[in-house]
Amino acid sequence: MLVLFISDLHLDASRPSATDAFHRFLRQDARKADRLYILGDLFEYWVSDGDQNPHHRGVIAALAELTASGVSCYIMHGNRDFMLGKQFEQDTGATLLYDPTLIYAGGKSVLISHGDALCTDDIAYQRFRKIVRIHWLQQIYHSLPFALQSRIFAKTRRASMNKLSDKPPEILDVNPQAVIDSLKRYEVDTLLHGHTHRPAIHHFEIDGRAMTRIVLGDWYESGSVLSWDDAGPRLSSLDF
Repeated sequence: MLVLFISDLHLDASRPSATDAFHRFLRQDARKADRLYILGDLFEYWVSDGDQNPHHRGVIAALAELTASGVSCYIMHGNRDFMLGKQFEQDTGATLLYDPTLIYAGGKSVLISHGDALCTDDIAYQRFRKIVRIHWLQQIYHSLPFALQSRIFAKTRRASMNKLSDKPPEILDVNPQAVIDSLKRYEVDTLLHGHTHRPAIHHFEIDGRAMTRIVLGDWYESGSVLSWDDAGPRLSSLDF
């Protein structure tokens, strides 16, 4: 059984090479898989399911073709597209996942996450993340006209980007203790996430037990893909 994982594509009309690569990936590599997991930030931004952006609709149509072909697709919210909702699920045929989620790949339990919740040194962001994911606040937001949603989203995004530029790089990576705590809480030895844009497979020990943390890369210069079958996980890059 072949399972594919990607994350942090940040698809946007301003970066057509990444979008073209994603469409090719869905038509070719993804069709050979049993399951595809997209671990957050599929889009550079997502205002709400009322979005009729032609670029976004093209991505949605491509995902719908993939799932109609029989490939199961699972998508996790990222920090850029946490407003993906039920209509998006219906339009794509994909399933939205909670963050984190336990899955099976290569015959073992794997904890998957977007990864932003593990960056606990960024206290201001964690506070923001908690607020914007309050269910009743999201319900109010989704009840607003799309034009108003767009203005609120744009203002919030500008403020977030301005704050990001002032933050030291070290607080933007995952906190080692947060990683350990997650592995212990879910009683697994493998964690897979994106968000940090630092692709690697890390091996370490906790209380004498071998552990693995796999980090997916982004899709800015090339496409980061993790393939996992009975032979184990393999990180690779797609040329644009």
